[in-house]
Amino acid sequence: MRAFFKKEWLEWSRTGRFLVLLLVFTVFGIMNPALAKLTPWLVEIMSESLTDMGLVASEVTVDAMDSWVQFYKNIPMALIIFVLVCSGSFTGEYEKGTFIPVVTKGLSRRKILAAKALLLYGMWTVMYGLCFGITYGYNEYFWDNSIAGHLFAAAACTWLFGVWVIGLLICFSAFAKSSSQVLLGTGGVAMGVYLLGMFPKLASFLPAKLMEGLALLQQVCEVEDYIASAVTSGLLVFLCMCMAVVCFDRKQL
Repeated sequence: MRAFFKKEWLEWSRTGRFLVLLLVFTVFGIMNPALAKLTPWLVEIMSESLTDMGLVASEVTVDAMDSWVQFYKNIPMALIIFVLVCSGSFTGEYEKGTFIPVVTKGLSRRKILAAKALLLYGMWTVMYGLCFGITYGYNEYFWDNSIAGHLFAAAACTWLFGVWVIGLLICFSAFAKSSSQVLLGTGGVAMGVYLLGMFPKLASFLPAKLMEGLALLQQVCEVEDYIASAVTSGLLVFLCMCMAVVCFDRKQL
């Protein structure tokens, strides 16, 4: 398994996937405080035009909360890019037939699945941590992060939502024939859960609740309000992995 994991890491490096994700999450991490910092300057530039239109632009003050608002607006886009980049992790191997010599040499399918899953979960954790860390650092330098309540709990909730989405990606990758099928399956289930979240009685139990981290920062909600959705997400990740094992064991390579 260690050799296959190393092979996966080398493939990520050589194909540029790691570099693309590193660049994307770094840019998003810098963009969050940058947009907040530039907002007063942009309003000042536009003030003359607004005055000509009969509108008066008042002085704008920003703080760390404005930057965190940008963070929670941008991180779903970063997650979508992550899924797009990783959607061919399994299907590319199916098309090339590279699984066949590995399996015939005695490496079990479950170890292959475990290595790929470990790398995907690890990459999401590292990239998300990088984006969060950059935003946190700049916010602490320019303003004060203490204005945001339950900061790390909110971050953990969003991270867990990403883990659930990656669990879906692995599950669909275990039996889908193409990356487009993986994307359709993952996106379809995620969208379905989001729509179900519109029903108040179900919302607190669904993974989509975890994306409402901004409510924690603004102290509109408490950490206890997210426990049910966190438990549900954890169980769904476990279920996705079990289904992936069963499907991958039966997959014709």
